[in-house]
Amino acid sequence: MPASAAAPTAGSGAAAKRPPDNKKKLNAKHEPAGDPTIAARGGYAAMPPDARLAIQSNLAWLGYYAGPPGGEFDDRTIAAVKAFQQANHIKETGLLDPDQRARLAAAAPARQRAVDWRVVDDPATGARFGVPGKLVARVGDLPTGSAYRSGQGQIQIETFGLSEASLQALFEAEKRSPRDRYVAASTLKPDSFVISGTQGLKYFVERAEANAGKVRGITVLYDQATIGTMAPLAVAVANSFVGFPTVAAPSAKQGTVEYGTAVVADGSGDLITSAAVTEGCTAIAVPGFGYAARLDADPALKVALLRLYGAHDLVPAGLAEEPLAESADLVLFGVADPRVQNGGAAVTKAPARLAHTLITPVPQSGFAGAAAVDAQGRFAGLVDVEPAAGSEPPAAVLVGAGSVHGFLAAHGIAASAARGTTERSVLRVICLRNERDAR
Repeated sequence: MPASAAAPTAGSGAAAKRPPDNKKKLNAKHEPAGDPTIAARGGYAAMPPDARLAIQSNLAWLGYYAGPPGGEFDDRTIAAVKAFQQANHIKETGLLDPDQRARLAAAAPARQRAVDWRVVDDPATGARFGVPGKLVARVGDLPTGSAYRSGQGQIQIETFGLSEASLQALFEAEKRSPRDRYVAASTLKPDSFVISGTQGLKYFVERAEANAGKVRGITVLYDQATIGTMAPLAVAVANSFVGFPTVAAPSAKQGTVEYGTAVVADGSGDLITSAAVTEGCTAIAVPGFGYAARLDADPALKVALLRLYGAHDLVPAGLAEEPLAESADLVLFGVADPRVQNGGAAVTKAPARLAHTLITPVPQSGFAGAAAVDAQGRFAGLVDVEPAAGSEPPAAVLVGAGSVHGFLAAHGIAASAARGTTERSVLRVICLRNERDAR
């Protein structure tokens, strides 16, 4: 089976003893904290799956969680949230509000840099996921996927891709194979599954996704002696897995679709865009990359922060410039609504004029969240388009560079000083809303 090739050569299947230090965090990882509140469960259930995966991964990065991956908010995950809240002197509700989610997300990149976390596209399966570059490297092909190994084989990551496969049948088979595998936890959903436990002298986690009769998955195995390092990393690797990363644009038949533009804030997948365009979305898609999670928004500033999990090769825009004068010529970089560019998705430029905060003329549909630069190529801010009200026409306003800088800094994101990258740093975002939720 896909994971069996990584079975260790010897072992009893018994779990290693947990390290005695860092008791507070280990308690959060391994000891249930009692029944979580209904409000906490309901709050997480209402979040998009990518957002739940992100929170769980960030808790793992910071050492609060080392349970099964998959984004399920059971007692153990909510206990980890409470441990994070306690450590940050926050009321222990078990439910993170947007500010707390942003604080949690802002703390994770330092841990990621320490292991050279990088997102890769697997050449054998087409799946996308994160790997700790300092610990493992791709070493070759397997019959149905790829193998990534540490130098001595203590850490093994394997991918697999199967055609015309039954997700449920594979789930049942993987729980039984290989013979020295002991399953501690498993969850089957209509389009994915997660299995975790021990395999010989190794711990393992396995996650798979199904799409149109195909199944792609990933298995992470690591020696019990490496649990301190690898337990949280295994969660992060599994949760970053995107089996089918190319996402088609949502169909208007599924609900109301709104098009906007986002600007790449850093190479790890953080995007900034219009708060209004991304408000109340049942899903936010970035064509060619996948679905984005809305981490936070400031309605007063009219800016939202998105995170593309599994994105790679993103080019950050040069945002670290001083705000320009109140009146100036601008160039707007955005992705116009496909209905005004014959179905296209090209990044386009539009000249404009700024008077105080008002942008004229109002750009094409789809430019909400677009980047504005001045005649010297300096970042001026983001475009926000206010819809028509009664007999009044729509209006476009500039969210100034200073406001954008402050918003990013509050989330621990350092603006890039690069120039000339704007055209390569804007992406289309698609908000799908239910008809009854449409603005």
